[in-house]
Amino acid sequence: MIEAALPGAEVEVADETGGGDHLRATVTAPQFAGLARIDQHRLVKAAVKDRFDDGTIHALSVKTQVPG
Repeated sequence: MIEAALPGAEVEVADETGGGDHLRATVTAPQFAGLARIDQHRLVKAAVKDRFDDGTIHALSVKTQVPG
């Protein structure tokens, strides 16, 4: 979902508890250039909003960075 929302992004997602609902995502995307960290995180969380809304994801820890 993140890769679809941010074309060209490199995404790594880890399940922190083994239950599939507490995740950690590391996202490297060119779309983050010039954005504040909070805005970068908002882009990632917007990409998975449907999963939060339906309860599939309960928690998401996000680390973002610009390539290079």
